[in-house]
Amino acid sequence: MAEPPAHQQTLRSRFAAILFADVSGSTRLYEAIGDTLGLRTIRGYVEMMRKATEAQGGRVVKTIGDEVMTVFSSADAAARAAIAMQMGAEQLPAPAGAPEGTHLKLRIGFHGGPVLQKEDDVFGDTVNLAARLAGQAQGGQIILSRATAEALGPELKAMARDLYGVQVKGKSEEVALSELVWKTDEDVTVLASLRASRPQAKASVLRLVYGGREIRRRRDNDAEVLGRDPECGVPVKDEMASRRHCTIERRKDKWVLKDHSTNGTYVTIEGDGELLLRREETVLRRHGWIACGQSRAGTAEVVEFFIDE
Repeated sequence: MAEPPAHQQTLRSRFAAILFADVSGSTRLYEAIGDTLGLRTIRGYVEMMRKATEAQGGRVVKTIGDEVMTVFSSADAAARAAIAMQMGAEQLPAPAGAPEGTHLKLRIGFHGGPVLQKEDDVFGDTVNLAARLAGQAQGGQIILSRATAEALGPELKAMARDLYGVQVKGKSEEVALSELVWKTDEDVTVLASLRASRPQAKASVLRLVYGGREIRRRRDNDAEVLGRDPECGVPVKDEMASRRHCTIERRKDKWVLKDHSTNGTYVTIEGDGELLLRREETVLRRHGWIACGQSRAGTAEVVEFFIDE
């Protein structure tokens, strides 16, 4: 019996773990070394990610520029592939001809759940959420849904720590996130044999510098509001800023910025590209800058932040 035309083929439902990974800093790389060398470098990263995927029994569904979408039969396989990708990115040589200090890192997000498959492609809510999680990650991070983290095997589950919740289009409740901590610091890689019980991280201190003054926050219930309203903790003198533009609050061992504004909040982590938040959240790390309502390049009213650990 002949196979029905493609438009009549039925989508097949199954469980899968979907992982998205992209190269952070690729735009600046192309600007620094040109299209030819930049493309060669990015292809090296994509090939490394493909090998890491296949080593865990996964498959690359598609590549779009510096981003790959991969599918696995289990959350554990996706987690191990994500760790291998981050380790592989660290081991790749610095791009030829790039300025000293140029860093390329991976932003990875994954989520497990039901997907619809048609031929070699997959669709559905699980795919959309996995893509959103990758967008939440900073360079060098692995973000997954808390539900997926709970489904990991004991060794990998021990490497996950709870983060915060985000609003996702089409869902009435926030989606809780976790981070797969594949490194304990800048030099030591976390092994899968890490024990389930880890010491509590030392409380970090948030420092905000703006308009000649510095604000420090360290307690669990500390929060700070940035905005055009003079009553805000950090009143920002920018006509593009909303009256109560964004909030920075402590959640466990992380400082989370949440945008409430009309024009969005522009966040730059030192070493990464600028991130635009629109009613979204992100974790602040180390050192960077916050611009309210317009890009940092277009305004002098920029709040500098430091996370002292």
